[in-house]
Amino acid sequence: MAATVSPPDPDELPVPELAEDATRCAERLAAADRVLLASHIDADGLTSAAVASTALERSGIPHEVVFEKQLDAASVAGIADRAYDTVLFTDFGSGQLDHIAAHERAGHFEPVIADHHQPASGEAADGGDCETAYHLNPLLRGLNGASELSGAGAAYVLARALEPVGAEREAGHAADNRDLAALAVVGAVGDMQASGGELHGANAGIVAEGVAAGVLAEGQDLAVYGKQTRPLPKLLEYATDTFVPGISNDEAGAVEFLRSLDLDLQDDDGDWRTWVDCSREEQTAITSGLVERAIRSGVPARKAETLVGTTYTLTEEPVGTELRDASEFSTLLNATARYERGDVGLAVCLGDRDEGLARARTLLRDHRRNLSEGLDWVKRTGITREEHIQWFDAGDEIRETIVGIIAGMAVGTSGVDRSTPIIAFAHKSEAETKVSSRGTPALVGRGLDLSVVMGEAAAAVGGGGGGHDVAAGATIPAGEEAAFIETADRIVGDQLG
Repeated sequence: MAATVSPPDPDELPVPELAEDATRCAERLAAADRVLLASHIDADGLTSAAVASTALERSGIPHEVVFEKQLDAASVAGIADRAYDTVLFTDFGSGQLDHIAAHERAGHFEPVIADHHQPASGEAADGGDCETAYHLNPLLRGLNGASELSGAGAAYVLARALEPVGAEREAGHAADNRDLAALAVVGAVGDMQASGGELHGANAGIVAEGVAAGVLAEGQDLAVYGKQTRPLPKLLEYATDTFVPGISNDEAGAVEFLRSLDLDLQDDDGDWRTWVDCSREEQTAITSGLVERAIRSGVPARKAETLVGTTYTLTEEPVGTELRDASEFSTLLNATARYERGDVGLAVCLGDRDEGLARARTLLRDHRRNLSEGLDWVKRTGITREEHIQWFDAGDEIRETIVGIIAGMAVGTSGVDRSTPIIAFAHKSEAETKVSSRGTPALVGRGLDLSVVMGEAAAAVGGGGGGHDVAAGATIPAGEEAAFIETADRIVGDQLG
């Protein structure tokens, strides 16, 4: 039975600008007998699906969840073949309205979209417009989808609008979905929306709701990955976002630095403690020493200060686990996604702390090994420089699902320039090549938009692409790599001017 959704007070939602769109989408979902929830398969997509699935469950709306690595004409047709009258797309769909709108007009399904990527425009596959009535996207309301609201954030806004539905269906009561803010923050962090040091814009409103709900803590701390799980020397060795000479990428140097602090940082068996094992006083001493060492080593003071930043802690998760820290949680999810085990990542998001978490941890160990081996390959092989970009072609040496991560990791290592966008190729199939690109916030500030670069360069060689300004991807016909690079180099040159 259809339910009426009382429009929320915009001031009571974390993103008031999206209240009207969220209510309209919630009303459509409330009217559905059942829903197919289709989501992207990465950390943001997995958390988007978990947030939306939980909200649908709490609202008494039957649904099924499916994942797609890429939403194209074939995958949209496959979704249509599942014969659901209503399909909810999360963390993708906006950029594929050319295909989705055509299926909607053909009567195959009614789409509801909660996304943050650039919407498609112009003519759809059937010659009609790329439009749909139930479309929740920050870009449609003047918000930046690359830095202010992730796909999980859009799903969270929809979840908040769905809260009244359960009272009028078999669920029997109105939900309070503010606890889902923790997953929305994991999605935003996984989508690199905290790359400038902290979440801001619409994301900040979601953080505030999570803190108020008691599921999040926001604070200032050492801003490096692995504080929950990595031994201290490895924590500092792998902390390369702010590169500290003699410590970053230097295991012996990291050990020497820690021993120079005159602190007892090893247990009785000689094993190094983790960051969360240390007292606040010990953490302060390590942080101060690290900043001082960075400045003495020639790191500009402003850059050294970025070693301290805003961190997001999931307060209901156990201390010392990957799930306690938003950054580590998102990496765990990415590990499941990169090996096409979205079911495992979703299970962890939905609370499976037994078999699901164990399987995710195994995938994470494999993922880290593959990343290390891939980065070593790039270091051995080197990159090629054009006038405005740098690139490498991994072929079959690196999985196409992780080549973008490795490209980002390579930036700043020997021979890879931080001030130049990097593009990476990997074999996808006999007919297609995967393209991934990474930039930096500083380059975006100068005018770089890799979403445009990937989209236009791919279209020029008969492929397709898109994403965000700081990170984007494409799929192109095999054999068109050189032509793609030529076009991408020209576009980046025009952007950075």
